[in-house]
Amino acid sequence: MTVLSKISSALKRRDEEPNLKLAKSIANGNDKIAVRELVDNLHNKNTRIQNDCIKVLYEVGVVKPSLIADNYNVFIEMLSSKNNRMQWGAMTALATITDEIPSTIYKMLPKILSTAAKGSVITKDNAFKILLALYRNPKHSAKVFPLILEHLLKSPENQFPMYAEQAGEIVLKIHNEAFITLLSSRMHEMEKETKRVRINKIIKKLSK
Repeated sequence: MTVLSKISSALKRRDEEPNLKLAKSIANGNDKIAVRELVDNLHNKNTRIQNDCIKVLYEVGVVKPSLIADNYNVFIEMLSSKNNRMQWGAMTALATITDEIPSTIYKMLPKILSTAAKGSVITKDNAFKILLALYRNPKHSAKVFPLILEHLLKSPENQFPMYAEQAGEIVLKIHNEAFITLLSSRMHEMEKETKRVRINKIIKKLSK
């Protein structure tokens, strides 16, 4: 029985439970053969199979990123897919492996960020997760911080508070001033009071 016989579409299921179960099994069993079969089928002619395969792969990455990290070049390639599900799925997979291969992912940032700029909300969310993961790495924090600010500056109002909170949790003291300045500059754009409260909370925390 091949791994494809266990994905949701093969089982005539519309939910993701089979894919989640399969991902957990692959991760726990360190099943490199299964990973290879899934990667090979990212170009399957059947779109549902493609979608299931990328789902299983990034869920494997959540549990055991080292098991899929060697396929970073395939995920980068899939960022150009015309299938939106594949595009944001590939970005999600890259986000799970950034801590495994930070220097490699850093080199891929031009492609990652250009894709995020014109991609879906989920694509943008995961691109930001990649930036934050790189920022946590001392080797890359100084170079990535301006990119984080740019992402925040251009982010939609609905996403801005969440991104600000995520970055606020890890921002280094040497970057506090620039970070607070950016948050303050966008405060007037927040139409809802709840969003302004969230931003103010971050600013007060970092101003102590």
